[in-house]
Order: sequence, then structure tokens, then C-alpha cells
Amino acid sequence: MPTMKDVAKKAGVSLGTVSRVINHASGIKPATLAKVKQAIEELNYIPDQYARGLKIQRSMTIALMVPTIWNSFNAEFAYHVEKALDKQGYKMLLCDYDADPKRELDYIQMVKENKIDAIIGISYGDIDKYVDSRLPFISIDRYYKQRVSYVASQNYEGGRMAAAELLKHGARHLAFVGSYNQYPNDTRRRYEGFCDYLKERELPILAIRELEPVASFFPLLDQLFDQHPEIDGLFCNTDTLLYDVWRWSFARGIVVPQQLQLVGYDGMRMTEQQRLPVSTIAQPIKAMAEMAVKLALDKLENPMMKEKHIFFPVKFVEGFTTKNNCSQDWDKLLKDPMP
Repeated sequence: MPTMKDVAKKAGVSLGTVSRVINHASGIKPATLAKVKQAIEELNYIPDQYARGLKIQRSMTIALMVPTIWNSFNAEFAYHVEKALDKQGYKMLLCDYDADPKRELDYIQMVKENKIDAIIGISYGDIDKYVDSRLPFISIDRYYKQRVSYVASQNYEGGRMAAAELLKHGARHLAFVGSYNQYPNDTRRRYEGFCDYLKERELPILAIRELEPVASFFPLLDQLFDQHPEIDGLFCNTDTLLYDVWRWSFARGIVVPQQLQLVGYDGMRMTEQQRLPVSTIAQPIKAMAEMAVKLALDKLENPMMKEKHIFFPVKFVEGFTTKNNCSQDWDKLLKDPMP
């Protein structure tokens, strides 16, 4: 089995240089980096990550906490976090805590016991008092009382964009459909942005906005449309919810998008190359994941790092749930959504 000394000899560099390459140190000349990497590949050398971790007193593992991996945003985010960590020689430990705060606390305790190095958290549980500025914890969307770095998209601007696009596509009677968590997080600003855009134009504001968890939006939608059958445009605060609303509209006999236009939020993908073909406000999920990883690693290098709040711009992506892009290619799918 080849050793680090073998790599150094083949690459014509010192043992220390090979160590710096393996540990992703900065300041290495590109030519030297290329020689070492080529030697590693030709010798099929596998670095001892366990030994490396002991040397730098790290587990080389970062946990990603998500409320459920069934949510497409969480799944895509996890994919990009794992890829970004792998490039830095770290492994990802996925924690699907399934709305169980105890499981979240277990992972926070693992950081404190040095079993994992840091946490990137999509959390909606009662963990505020356990999260402090000394903990290598990077939040996605959520605010905490302590000074914790977090990453989010420009949710407020996204809400305004959704209202603007629905009006631009010909809808005249708009409403919001969504839920909110009892703990403060930036996703609430989607609703605020949507409402402010309508207020500025003196347009009425209709909304279904329920405290999570919501068993079903179907009876709430029935009630809203019984009272306001004129509604012809809905902003759904996630793409997952948009899909549910689409199913409801089909059951009610409302044709999307001819009678009801829908705009979601997230920009979910069916595959790495193919986006879910609905009209949506798309978040740059890959960039958000990579930034979360960078902040986590920066916090590990500098535990006194001041908290950072990073907001990524969003964009409108047109699909078949708004009128301008309703082509015959989607006719069958529109008429018969999956159960």
C-alpha cells in the first residue's frame, strides 16, 4: 500500500508539501499541486482521514440537520452540501430529525463533545437556548437570539417578484397560500413582500396563511374560492405546496393556467439537469449550500468569527402554470396530474 512518502518521492516534493495538499492548505503553486495530485492518482494513494482528524483534532464530519429529506428543497440542498464538503475533504452526516427536537439536541451535543465538527441546520424546532455564538452552527433561513451566521435567499424580494409576475401574466385577482413556523425565520418575508407589492398598487390582499403543521390545504382552498371565485392567480410559498394546489384545482375542475395561474417558490428540480417545469421564484440552492459550507469551515478555522448574514438573489423561472408558457407539450400533464 503506497504511503505519503511514496507520493512525495514520485512527485519530487517534500513530505510536508504532500501533507499541505492533502489538508487543502492555501498558497501551493498550481504546478506543484498538479504534480502531487497526479502522483496520488497514479499510485492510487488513499489519505488516512482518521489520522488527519486526530492530528488537527477534528472528526472531519459536518452534520446537516433537516426536518425531513422528503422535501425536495432539503434533498437538493443536502446533495450540494455533500458535494461541497467532499471537495474540502469532509464527510456529511445527514440528520433527518422528523420534527423531533430531541434528535436536534443530540446533534448539538455531538458538536460539544467533538464527535462532529459543525452543524448546518434547517431547523424549526425549539432549540434556540441551545444555540450560541460559540457553537459552529450555520443556520438556513432561521434567526436565533444568539449571534449565529445564516444563509437565505432574498425572500422579501421573491414575494414581490411573485406578485409582479402574476400581474404581468394577466392575473388580476391574486391571493397568497402558505404556512409559517412559530419560530422566526426569513421565509415569512415572502408573504410580506407579496402583500407590500399589492398594497402599493391598492390591490386587495387575500390569503391563506396557517401556522404549521397544516394537515391539508384543500378545505381552506375550498373556503377561499367559495368566498372569492374571482381569484385567478395564486402565489404558493413553496413549490411543494404549488403541486398540492395544482392537484386541488384539478379536483375542483379549475384549469391551470387558463383559469388559475400559479407561482411557487424554490425552483425544485426533478434531476440535476432538469427543473420541475412549474412557474416559480427560484433560489440558487447550489450557491446557498456552498456558502453554508464555507461559513461552517470558516467558523472552525476562526471560532471568534463574527456572524454573517448572507442573502442570495432569486429569479423568476417560467413553467406551464402561468399562461405565456402553456404549450401543447404539457396538455396531458395539465389534464391529469399525478395523485
